[in-house]
Amino acid sequence: MLINKDVIKQKIRAILSLNSHPAHISASFAVGVFISFTPPVPGLHTALALAVAFLFRLNKLTCITGTWVNSPITVVPSMYFSYKLGAWLLGYHGADIDFGNLEWAYMQQVLIQHSKPLLLGCAIIGFAAAVAAYFACYGTVLYFRRKNAVTAELAEEMQEVGEELK
Repeated sequence: MLINKDVIKQKIRAILSLNSHPAHISASFAVGVFISFTPPVPGLHTALALAVAFLFRLNKLTCITGTWVNSPITVVPSMYFSYKLGAWLLGYHGADIDFGNLEWAYMQQVLIQHSKPLLLGCAIIGFAAAVAAYFACYGTVLYFRRKNAVTAELAEEMQEVGEELK
């Protein structure tokens, strides 16, 4: 079996029990989820997640984990719906592509023409998924911490104070 459920559970527990405010963990995860809906370029999601995490002082592990939401199984449908949404919003009706014409100027024109609706749709769907991921992660972190007596007190104090406790 390729997927070890115990290892996945262990990683999730590690994220949920981070000594950080639930909002910080959730924001890091949401940024990763947004990045996961950008067009798939090998290695881009991880590098972009790390760069954004360093730049905005987010949790790197949680941000990278968020990029795994849009997996190789779901990337084709998400890109298709992203393109369709962007094309609909831009009023784009599509154009016939001449696959026999492989000249660079023509291919550049086709890429530019089709990238606008794709990027717009990716941004909208990614933003909606990130907002949903933020609230789902926030609730999950609080639920997990309330189940554990040691972290329950810390979670309550963090909510009252509104910041991380050392």
